[in-house]
Amino acid sequence: MNITADYHTHTIYSHGKGTIEDNVKSAISKGLKTIGISDHGYKHMGFGIKYKDIPKMREEIDMLREKYPNINILMGIEANILDDKGNIDVDDKVRKYFDYVMAGYHFGSTPTKLIKGTLNHIINFLGPLKKNAIEYNTNAVVNTMKKNDIFIITHPGAKAMIDLIEVAKVAKETDTALEINSKHGHLTIEELKLIKDSGVKFAIGSDAHEAEDVGNFIDGIYRAKKAGIDMKSIINIDGEMK
Repeated sequence: MNITADYHTHTIYSHGKGTIEDNVKSAISKGLKTIGISDHGYKHMGFGIKYKDIPKMREEIDMLREKYPNINILMGIEANILDDKGNIDVDDKVRKYFDYVMAGYHFGSTPTKLIKGTLNHIINFLGPLKKNAIEYNTNAVVNTMKKNDIFIITHPGAKAMIDLIEVAKVAKETDTALEINSKHGHLTIEELKLIKDSGVKFAIGSDAHEAEDVGNFIDGIYRAKKAGIDMKSIINIDGEMK
């Protein structure tokens, strides 16, 4: 078994600790064929990329492609899901710069409607309103996939409760992969068991915030194996998992 690509890595452009080149060099040292740079979308109040830096990142990645021709370097983004209508912080002006778009639910992102969005963040922590939170969060993820061309939904369930069966159903319909995130612990073993026969695709991601963690799939692989996931459903695996 060989995991050939890491699509989920962060750099100093958001809140990672290494440069794009640091991540590329680490990926090469790990024997990866593809490295994706996927910093947080600009609507995150704490550590989103700066909107004006997006063209600069594209230029840097194109330069590194020439410098390191033996690895496929992609520019992605981990966009923030902003509301239950499926809006994300990737607009028409910057979409052309990205090779792929991932999306995840994050606390700290700026909602399209500040008061309503903030309240919907808060209800995730209020037990009596759990049902309302799950409904809102599920609609947010589902509509994001329906409204946008999303490559991977990152760490589903890690930041907010969702109806995972419904999310997996729409992910299959839209050809969107669900991430087995090695850093956050989601999808969990039990979550994977719940949807492993749904026909949905998966991607194992390191969610590296330091260059040395690029290609660190240990925990994700462990969960996939324990859940009995069909390795053919994992898009960044080449060969059988042993």
